[in-house]
Amino acid sequence: MVCDRSFGKPKRISGRFFDFVKFHDFIVNKINKVALSEEIYLSRKSIWRKFKPFFNYSPTPYDSLFLLKTKSPKRWVLGIDGKWLRRNGVIMIYRNVTKKINLYWSFHLTESYEAVERDFKQLTPIIADRLPSGVITDWKGALVSAINIFLPPIPHQRCLSHVKRQLMRLLPLRSPILATQKLRRVAQEIIKIADRKEKRLWKKKLYSWIKEYDYLLRVRTIGVGTKKKWWYTHGNLRRAIKLLMFEEKHLFAYLSYKFLPKTNNAIEGSNSQIKTKLSNHRGMKTPQQATFIFWLLTFRRVKGRRDLKRLWDRLKNKIYRF
Repeated sequence: MVCDRSFGKPKRISGRFFDFVKFHDFIVNKINKVALSEEIYLSRKSIWRKFKPFFNYSPTPYDSLFLLKTKSPKRWVLGIDGKWLRRNGVIMIYRNVTKKINLYWSFHLTESYEAVERDFKQLTPIIADRLPSGVITDWKGALVSAINIFLPPIPHQRCLSHVKRQLMRLLPLRSPILATQKLRRVAQEIIKIADRKEKRLWKKKLYSWIKEYDYLLRVRTIGVGTKKKWWYTHGNLRRAIKLLMFEEKHLFAYLSYKFLPKTNNAIEGSNSQIKTKLSNHRGMKTPQQATFIFWLLTFRRVKGRRDLKRLWDRLKNKIYRF
C-alpha cells in the first residue's frame, strides 16, 4: 500500500496508469529516483522495476501525433538541429520554430545523408498538408542536400549562432596576431546585424580588413621532411574569411524574409533543457538516454491529465507487449 497524494488516501500501485503518471513526472519534472522513492514509499530498485517497461519502448513522433491539435500557420519555419549524446550518436529534432512544436525526432549514429533522408521520408507526411515557408539549419551537408531534394525552393537561413561559434574557434581571443584579433571583432558583430544598412556597414569593415591583410591569406609554409610540400600558414584565417564571405542569400536570408529567424535558438534552447534533464539522471547508457529523450519530447505534447490518459490508452499495449 502506498499513499497517492493526489487523492490524499492510500492506494495500491497495481494500476499501470499510476505508474505511467509517475514515469511522466520522472521524465518531465526535476525529480530523480531518490526523490520519487520518498514520495511513493518504494525503493529505487522497485521504481526501476516499474519503469523498466517504459524504457524498453521508444515512442515515435507518430505515437503522439494526435495530440498536436493546432495546425501550422500559413507561413511557418522548419528548424533542424541535432543533440549529440557525446560521440555515441545524435538525436535529430525537426521543429516548427514558429509555433514552437517538435514535429519529428530520431536517433542516428551520425548525421549522414542516408540518416537525414530516412527522416525526411518520415517527416514529409506530417507536413504534407502545409509545407514550410522557410528553413533554418546549421548548414551540414546532409541537411542541405535533403532540403534541396525533399522541399520545394524556399529560403534557407544558415544559423548565425553556429556561424559565430565556428568563427570564435577559428579566431582565438588571445591570438598574438593583430590581424586575427581585428577579424575576430568584425566576426562578433555578424549576429547583431538587424537591417540592410547595418549589413552594408559590416561588409565595409570586412572588405577593409581584406584590403589590409589579404597578403596573409596567401602566405605559405614550405614543408621540410613532411609528406605535404607546402600549406597555407594562416589556414584558420582563410577558413574564417571563407565563412564570412559565404553566399549572402543564405547568410542574410532573414533580412529579405522577415518571418525567418537568424538563429536556431528555438531548438538549441530545447537541447539545453534536454542536457539539464540528462544531468539530473546521470548514469544512463546511450540507448537509455535516447529513450529518455524520446519520452521527454513525447510528453511535451501532453497538455494535461486528459491528454496523458489518452496517450496511455494508445501506448499501453505497445509498452507491455512482452
